[in-house]
Amino acid sequence: METGALISFLAIDLLLVCVPGADWAYAIAAGLRGRSVAAAVSGLVAGYALHTALAAAGLAVLVAGSPVLLTALTVAGACYLVWLGWGVLRRPGVPGADEEAVRGGSAGVFLRGATISGLNPKGLLLYLSVLPQFLTTDGHHLPVPVQTATLGLLHMACCAAVYLTVGAAARAVLRARPAAARAVTRTSGAAMLGIGAFLLVQHAL
Repeated sequence: METGALISFLAIDLLLVCVPGADWAYAIAAGLRGRSVAAAVSGLVAGYALHTALAAAGLAVLVAGSPVLLTALTVAGACYLVWLGWGVLRRPGVPGADEEAVRGGSAGVFLRGATISGLNPKGLLLYLSVLPQFLTTDGHHLPVPVQTATLGLLHMACCAAVYLTVGAAARAVLRARPAAARAVTRTSGAAMLGIGAFLLVQHAL
């Protein structure tokens, strides 16, 4: 792959990752719950690792060519966001609360993160629409699966860097301010619920 293509992809990818969404909301919520940031971000990255593996195996092309399957995955992700956002709104918690012990510890935090990113419509957009535009198939470059894996790894690295920063910043700035932290957590929950509801309405029209 050409260096220019990698830089262009990285620039677009960073823009997408830096747009607040479900991943941001989850990283912020994790930052307000003690030591769950690493587990939460690891889960988010793991979800994109699955996307990368499937894309490298050629399944992304299959999904992109099947409107029914793509719609089903998007709706499933939207429903999960609505459910998760409603749960956060009902129980916003307080900074440092040991909610991990109630909800399965770090493993539960990791699995929720993987589910969020694995079903994240923004992730589907990246892997099915944006990433293929940077692949070269003229026979003079690396095999397409290798190119796909390389771009997927770049995306995972961007996600790890941005979401760790977001989670750490939320913990550092808001843990000393319970009222503000609770408001931010509710906003994060509302964002997840709103994104999910918007996607459901969009597909219903």
